[in-house]
This record gives sequence, structure tokens and C-alpha cells, in this order.
Amino acid sequence: MNKLNQLLLGFDFEQNFKNLDFYVSKSNIHVYDLIDNWKIKSQRFLNIVGDKFSGKTHLINIFLEKNRGLKFQANDLDDHLLKKTKIYENVILEDLTSNTNEELLYSLINTIESENKNLIITSRIPISNINFKLSDIQSRLKNFFLTKIENPDDDLMFALILKNLSDRQIIIDKKLIDYITKRVVRSYSKIFDFIYKIDQLSLKKKKSIDFKIIKEALGD
Repeated sequence: MNKLNQLLLGFDFEQNFKNLDFYVSKSNIHVYDLIDNWKIKSQRFLNIVGDKFSGKTHLINIFLEKNRGLKFQANDLDDHLLKKTKIYENVILEDLTSNTNEELLYSLINTIESENKNLIITSRIPISNINFKLSDIQSRLKNFFLTKIENPDDDLMFALILKNLSDRQIIIDKKLIDYITKRVVRSYSKIFDFIYKIDQLSLKKKKSIDFKIIKEALGD
């Protein structure tokens, strides 16, 4: 059992960790179930949408534990990678943006479709909302099944704060985590930034994290 699970048990917190320490909550269970039961689903073109640090890559890694596939950053797509995708049934493009090569992306989608393969694209906004210049791409992207990781609920907020603290080898009282959970912005990236901030304040002041440091980081 890893350190994070030990901490959760120490807080008498329900264990909802699945594959590779992915914490399943109301905010992401619909996406997790889709990925975990891929073989019984009919969607071959999937767009997973979520903010930075929301767990998109984590979910993809869970998918690749069960299904052989090729994963790469969408902006790295080139002729070499396009050819390489031909030997894989599942292709994953991470973090699609308007900077991705449009012609190669269009060719990839056509190849996936003609060869009856699967394509998963992760992004911070729905890919149908990305402003590509090629109208053919715009129409194709609208055919993707969209699933979104929602903002973290209270359980996930607690788990994320605990995980970020654990990653930095920091253990604090549960009442401090409860205090942070109720006051920090409900955002994956904001939680990450906040834990980094209180860690730096703690190191700078050469003292353990307490209410004073937390309040200072919150701007109270």
C-alpha cells in the first residue's frame, strides 16, 4: 500500500483509488467508467476534456494498461508519427490545440476512420471549439464523443490536496486540510499552485505548515 493510501486510511477517508492511484469521485467517474470499459463501448472517436492537472493523462495511462496503443503530444504530430500510427489499433493525442498541424491531423482522422481504429484526443476545451482553419477538420471534430472531467467535488478536493502534500513528503493535521478544502479555489491547477505556495512559505519561514501560513497563502 502506498503512502497516499495509508494517509487516506489514517484520516478514515473512503478508499476510491483505482488503477495507478487514480481517485474516482462524482467529478470524474463517468469518464473513468468510459475508459475502463472501453471494449463494451461503441465510441471510436473520443474527446476527453479537462483542466490542467485534472487527470486526463492519468486516465489515458489507465486505458493503455488494458489496451495496446500509441500516445503522443498532439503538437508533436509529424509524418513519422503519422506513419507509426498505422500499426496501432488505438491512437491517443494529448493536449490538442490550434497549433497542431491541421493537414496531418486531418490525414490521421481519415486513416483512423478508414481502418476502423480508435482515436482518443485530450484537450482543455472541446476540440469542436478549437479554431482550426480547415473546414473539413472542423466538421470531423464535431463527430467526436465528448466527455468532460468536471471541477473537483469535496471528496476529490480532499484527495487532491492530500496527494499534493504527500508528493512533497508533507503531513499535516486533517483540520488544516478541511480548512484548505473549504477555501481554496475549486480548480485542479489552483490546488496544485496553492500547495506549492504553502510549501514554499513553510521552507522560507523554516516552520511547519499551520493556519497562519495557510491564511497567508490564501491572502486572508
